[in-house]
Amino acid sequence: MTAQVMIDTQNARAIPGPAGLGIAEAGEVLRAAGSVARFSEGNEIFAEGDDSDVFYKVLSGVVRVCKFLPDGRRQIEAFHIAGDIFGMELNGTRDLSAEAVSDCTLVCYRRRTVDMLAEKDEMVTRQLLRFAMENLAHAREHCLLLGRRGAAEKVAAFLLEWADRSCDPAVVRLAMTRQDIGDYLGLTIETVSRTFSQFERDGLIALNGTREVRLTGLEALEDIAAR
Repeated sequence: MTAQVMIDTQNARAIPGPAGLGIAEAGEVLRAAGSVARFSEGNEIFAEGDDSDVFYKVLSGVVRVCKFLPDGRRQIEAFHIAGDIFGMELNGTRDLSAEAVSDCTLVCYRRRTVDMLAEKDEMVTRQLLRFAMENLAHAREHCLLLGRRGAAEKVAAFLLEWADRSCDPAVVRLAMTRQDIGDYLGLTIETVSRTFSQFERDGLIALNGTREVRLTGLEALEDIAAR
């Protein structure tokens, strides 16, 4: 089901980029050129086959970008958190779908508006290139993650990845479910759950419910992940 979207029309305007902007100023111009939208947990942001004339920046919450296979399976390509850009595609239609893992606040950008800004100032172009390179780096890391041999390696690497993105690297708060993690790592939900339980028995992690993970054996997890 598509989310009911609330648009902040006060921010839905294009601002010409003055010559000579720095990277920080270019980022502010891009943000001002967008409109703010809010999506509730579990709602669709865009679907495969939709027009790709809009891309997004996450202000808060977590977004999953995924592919639904013909046999019904789902492969999650990426999770995006505050500061990430997603939905920038070369084709005119979407190759992937995006959904809100948690309640999300996003900035929505019209490609045509941003292209006009980029024509006016080189620093806006550089900012867009930086966003594209960050997405490429995320995709590369995910490919390396999928290439790891066993479930323990994959889950350990996943936890360390989220520790790196956490305010407190010793505590990982997961917005996603075990099923989401399995679909991201190419594992079944049962395998993910068993691996978490084994890590807890081994003293590598401490679970506070299903969503908060305290990393109590960081060096051991790094060894398992061959990091």
